[in-house]
Amino acid sequence: MDKSKKIQIGLLVLLALLISINFIGGGIQNWFGKSEGDKIRESAAGMASDTRPAAFSTGNIPGTNSNATELPNVPVTTIKYDQATYDFGVADEGTVVKYRYKFTNTGSEPLIISNAKGSCGCTVPTWPKQPIPPGGKGEIAVEFDTKGKPGRQTKQVTVTGNTMPTDTHLEITGEVRGKDQPVTKGGK
Repeated sequence: MDKSKKIQIGLLVLLALLISINFIGGGIQNWFGKSEGDKIRESAAGMASDTRPAAFSTGNIPGTNSNATELPNVPVTTIKYDQATYDFGVADEGTVVKYRYKFTNTGSEPLIISNAKGSCGCTVPTWPKQPIPPGGKGEIAVEFDTKGKPGRQTKQVTVTGNTMPTDTHLEITGEVRGKDQPVTKGGK
C-alpha cells in the first residue's frame, strides 16, 4: 500500500474516533434534543410570557445535585428565607415533624431551584419545580422522620439553585423523646 493510502486511512480512522467521542461525550444532546442548559435558559426566558417547558413540570433536573457549583449559562439571582432554622422543640420518637420554609426571590432574574437534599434519609425536602419570578415567593417543605432518632437532633437541607452562593442551607433542630427515655437536660 502506498504512503498516500495509509495517510487517508489514518485520517478516516481519526475522524471516526473523533465523531464517536463527540457522540458519546455530550454531542448526543445536539443530535437528539436540547441540552439541560438550553431547557433552563428557555424556561427563564419563558417567564415573561408564562410559558414553561415540560422540563420543569416533572421535578428535579437530571444531572444536578447538592454538590453543583453552578448552573451553566443561567443568570444568577438571590434568595432570602423568612427563617432558615426551625426548632421544633420536643417530639416523640416515631412522629414526622413537618415545616415549610418560606423564601423570596430577592434578585432580578428568575430563581431556579435545581435540587434540595437532606443531610440524611430521614430528612426529605420538597421544593418548587417552576422558576420563581423576581420578587416572587415560594416554600420548601421539609419532613423529618424521628423514628430511631432519640436525643438532640439537628438536620440540614442543602438547597441548590442559580443563586449566589449556589448552595444555601436550611436547618431543622429539636429534641426527640425516645420511647423509654426522658428528655435530656437542656431540651424543651
